[in-house]
Amino acid sequence: MAGISGGTMGQRGLFFLWGAIIGAVLLWGCAKPPTEEMEKASAAVTQAENDPDAVLYGESSLLRARDALSRMRTSADSKRYDEAKLLAQEAIDAAEKARSDGSFGAARAREETIRLLSEAQNALAATEKTLNTAKNLDKVDADFNALTQRLEAARNTIGEAEENLAANRYQESQNKSMEGRAALGDITAEISRAVTKKSRKK
Repeated sequence: MAGISGGTMGQRGLFFLWGAIIGAVLLWGCAKPPTEEMEKASAAVTQAENDPDAVLYGESSLLRARDALSRMRTSADSKRYDEAKLLAQEAIDAAEKARSDGSFGAARAREETIRLLSEAQNALAATEKTLNTAKNLDKVDADFNALTQRLEAARNTIGEAEENLAANRYQESQNKSMEGRAALGDITAEISRAVTKKSRKK
């Protein structure tokens, strides 16, 4: 009887073992990749990559999004679907952060560009006034024709800065504003030297 009982128990154990194996196989076979989440992640990263501000000002977040997307695909290929789903969300979050960083960075760049351009425009008006005043002084030893040409060149440079700002090319606008202001500073310095030299001759 003991032998029969032991054999029965052994058969039951084997039956349960095979049942567990078959259950695991069925469970594995029923597992599906998180297609919807992966598609959303791919779309989010693509959207960030096509956002110039995100590319320029949200570079670090965009790199994280791309890395998460790459690891997501690797996990999905290896049938690690739970991991792929988590990485899909990570890619989405990083892509959205890149776009947020881009918007914030662009807003700050615009403010800085407007400030620099305003300073250059004010310097243009002040330099033009200084030049006209110096022209009316007697015996000022300065080449006013050349100074006027340089003033107009600075005016054109600042005009380019205005055009760049209108086109949201902030870095180019900043560069032109600083270039124009530097040229105006040189003109003002030269006028100042000429006027000072005239004063010493009196």
